[in-house]
Amino acid sequence: MDKIYDVIIIGAGPAGLTAGIYCGRYMLSTLILEKGAVGGQITLTSEIENYPGQLGGGAESGMTLTARMREQAESFGAVFEAAEIVKAELDGDIKKLTASNGKEYCAKAVIISGGAHFRPIGCENEDRFVGAGISYCATCDANFFTGLDVYVVGGGDSAVEEAMYLTKFARRVTIIHRRDSLRAAQRIQEKAFANDKISFLWNTVVESAEGEDVLDRLILKNTLTGERTEIKADPDDGMLGLFGFIGMLPDTDIYKEAGVALKGGYIDAGEDTHTSVPGVFAAGDIRTKLLRQVVTACADGAVAASEAEHYLNA
Repeated sequence: MDKIYDVIIIGAGPAGLTAGIYCGRYMLSTLILEKGAVGGQITLTSEIENYPGQLGGGAESGMTLTARMREQAESFGAVFEAAEIVKAELDGDIKKLTASNGKEYCAKAVIISGGAHFRPIGCENEDRFVGAGISYCATCDANFFTGLDVYVVGGGDSAVEEAMYLTKFARRVTIIHRRDSLRAAQRIQEKAFANDKISFLWNTVVESAEGEDVLDRLILKNTLTGERTEIKADPDDGMLGLFGFIGMLPDTDIYKEAGVALKGGYIDAGEDTHTSVPGVFAAGDIRTKLLRQVVTACADGAVAASEAEHYLNA
């Protein structure tokens, strides 16, 4: 530790990058720590369609959008460093963060924007086809599967609601569930059963995703009999879609240990981004919220920076 920053931002996804832009504009010394790729999960999205002011004509990807965000943050003085935070000591006026390599960072305020990751489907070759047939966000990617056959893994509220949303775009949607009944609320189930574009595969899991450049085959396994079935994309389509909706895993363990209140595994923070610990704010997918999208993450980042500035100058 050789410097005490005004603000340290943990996570360089859209929330953290926006917070960095605003903190820099507030003339706060700002360090952004990211354990993986700058840009976060959105960098896996090959084409963005729903961010205001994005590049048109299919030119905007998660990587291009967040690269410009980083440039903006750096232009206002934000400093970036690769680090995985494994311990947080957040009480008191000076907050101390310890990285996996033992390095320590200190700041007067901390904005936590480490995000949450989608629970993987758990099939073979899953990572290979993310962004090439496999997705975890219908709102983000449904349009790319217009007119195709789409399969949804899950049986809870989110899975069934997202399946119904996908029917607006897909030719047909099939819900794959490892049990013989859905866990979704009864009213949601009733809507799904009444939708003639939705069908169901019970007691089934996806064992493997297959294809060359894009996903065009699924190997399914019956959980009761062990029987395997191959699903192939229509030759005219050349591709099918697979969406996983079996929950999200917020990266909050170290903050719970540091005394930050959680709710349902997420950091308990409202629209003002305040956590239970003074001087600590939460932005983006890691906090309790209704909609997890790039635009809401950016809004959180701006609010968190503003609230951090108010805290530091109170």
